[in-house]
Amino acid sequence: MSKNISAIAKNMKKYRIMLGISQDKLSKLAGVTLHTITKIDSSATSDPRIETVKKIAKALKITLDDLIK
Repeated sequence: MSKNISAIAKNMKKYRIMLGISQDKLSKLAGVTLHTITKIDSSATSDPRIETVKKIAKALKITLDDLIK
């Protein structure tokens, strides 16, 4: 998934802002650490786990495709 990281980061931030939620709130909704959300949001992680990306998509109420495209 590393080739999609910038798309994931961009879309995660876009949908998070559309929902009006903070990184901290998203981390709690997705059941992942704030550190993980921050790393993905800033493209600091090169290969987020698919399970993590699925949890984030679900928390943002979007499809996995919407998050990674």
